[in-house]
Amino acid sequence: MHLSKEYVGYLAREVSKKLIKGKFIETKELPALTERVHSALLDELTLEDRINDEVRIILETYSDEMRRTGANYQEMFKKVKNELVRKYKAVL
Repeated sequence: MHLSKEYVGYLAREVSKKLIKGKFIETKELPALTERVHSALLDELTLEDRINDEVRIILETYSDEMRRTGANYQEMFKKVKNELVRKYKAVL
């Protein structure tokens, strides 16, 4: 994640206020709304980190085979990551 958690909290508060002000959402529980927006933002912003972790796990299981065949780790990382991005229909 490239943004600090404090900044994500600030964004969540601002988005929540603008949703209410623009009459997109009606709520009496601003803290609950802000927490849900914060959670959604964190999930979205950490998606690439989670995908990268999954790629590392996958490549670790194939490390012996990659060494035998002389496969380039960076190239394989990109290929596997692209496949996972397609699988999860993520936008990075």
